Formats: sequence, structure tokens, C-alpha cells
Amino acid sequence: MVHRRELDGEVLVLGNQGALWGNAMTWWDHDTGSVWSQPLGEAIVGPRKGERLDLMASQLTSWETWSADHPDTVTLNAPGGDSRFDLDNMSIVVDFADETGVYPVTVLSVNGPANDVVAGVPIAVVLDPAASDRWKVLHRRLGNRLLTLDVVDDNVVDVETGTIWDVSNGRALSGPLDGEILDTLPGFTSFPSDARTFWPDARYWEG
Repeated sequence: MVHRRELDGEVLVLGNQGALWGNAMTWWDHDTGSVWSQPLGEAIVGPRKGERLDLMASQLTSWETWSADHPDTVTLNAPGGDSRFDLDNMSIVVDFADETGVYPVTVLSVNGPANDVVAGVPIAVVLDPAASDRWKVLHRRLGNRLLTLDVVDDNVVDVETGTIWDVSNGRALSGPLDGEILDTLPGFTSFPSDARTFWPDARYWEG
């Protein structure tokens, strides 16, 4: 998860607070000492209690897939290995305003994109059929059109026009909408049990 650390015009300096809350990391801000929940991006103790940071778009993926999409990326060369943070073990969470949708990757893998509406925003949560660890949350509205995304012959297409879309950047590759771009929206991954802890009132996508 990535949060914007600017709040009311002030740029916060955050550190690892050291304790867990709901079995997840907490931060502290250096100016007030408030403690923040990392999954919620919300201050839970201290002078800033109840304030929230804006969530930004980010994703859990492999270095191989990321570098294929972004070949000029500069990164820390750290040792890696097998991890329980495999995308197949996760759910994708979309948290807008006072509404949250949770989309299990196993369901998306079988049933295709989740065309949904969260807090009035029409979204599609999409796994790339060409790369098992590439995914996006895309805005389904393009001008006056409301699109429905599906997988046809290993391509992500919209039902309305048959245009083929690139999951990595939301760009139309071919078809009537060639060159158009669907906006990428914030979403993040969570273990299913953690999603139920932090967003107990969320809707769960069943396909």
C-alpha cells in the first residue's frame, strides 16, 4: 500500500512505530507522535486520531512483470526468495469513501474481471490473462460510455465495442476505442483474514 503523506498542506515524516495493531504495522508521525494504522492510513491514537491519508495506486507483482512494463525502473537489489505474499493467496481491496469491495484473486482467476460499483464509482478489477501477477483496478467509464470488461481468447476486451485493452496501463490496443485510456484507480492486496479484520463491513465479490 502507498499513502500520500501530505495532510492539510503539511508533509508528514513517518516512522515505524514498532507495535502491531490488528496484526499489521503501525507508524508514528514525528511532529505529533500520533500512531497510524498502515492498512487504514488512519491515525488511531494521538492528536491526529481519526485523520486519514489519501491512498495512491500501487500493486503487488513480480519484478519480472514490473520490469517488463517499466524497463527504466531503478530499484534496490535485495535478495529474494519464496514468499507467502503470492498473489494467488491474496484478495484485492478497493476502499473508497465509506464503501469497500474485496475481490479474491482465486475468484477473479476463474470468473474473469469484476465489473462493480464502489461508492458510486464504476470499476473493473482485472487480472491480466497473459501474466498471472499483473492486475489493475480500472475506471470503467470512458466519456459517456460505461464499459464492461471480460476475457476473450486470452485478451481483455470490453463487451460493448470489442476493443482489446492492455491491463498494464489501461490503454486500448486495438478496436473502435484504439488509443483511449481507462484511468487506474487505487487498489491494494490483503490476506483474506486481514481484510475481514480491517474492513468488516466490506462486500465480497463472488463472481
